[in-house]
Amino acid sequence: MPIEIRRIEYGTPAAAELLDQMDAEMGALYADVRGARDPGMGELIAVALTVHPEEMVATVGAFDDDELVGHAALRPFELRPFEQALEVKRVFVRADYRGQGISKQLMLELEAIARERGASSLILQTGDRQQEAISLYTRLGYVPIERFGAYAPIPFFLCFGKSLAV
Repeated sequence: MPIEIRRIEYGTPAAAELLDQMDAEMGALYADVRGARDPGMGELIAVALTVHPEEMVATVGAFDDDELVGHAALRPFELRPFEQALEVKRVFVRADYRGQGISKQLMLELEAIARERGASSLILQTGDRQQEAISLYTRLGYVPIERFGAYAPIPFFLCFGKSLAV
């Protein structure tokens, strides 16, 4: 049975379990810099990565039958006056399902939702060690942009954006 992308509620138990896996994987990937940074930087990172479920305007899941194997979400972000962007958050595919194009399917569904909502662009943040994510975003037409918002002071964060104009 092929993977099916469905719109879901943010914070379901299955999604929470999947995102716990994401947090553990990212924690391990950046473990050496976590111990080396000063407490002030640690606080900035914690604030930047905090997600408030009530802010999410859309969430999508990738399902293998009824099993959630991938996740992605959107929240509002005002990029500049009169330009409404949506920020991509919490894109993750379970390790045993990677390499099947699921992240791309999730991202394309987020782009469709953003267009439905009238957003002019999508923006996102990732870490400099997440080479697969960086490769995916660039293949999908996202370009590097300046670090924005709470991500600005964190040197190993990378930000990307994509215009949704047709």
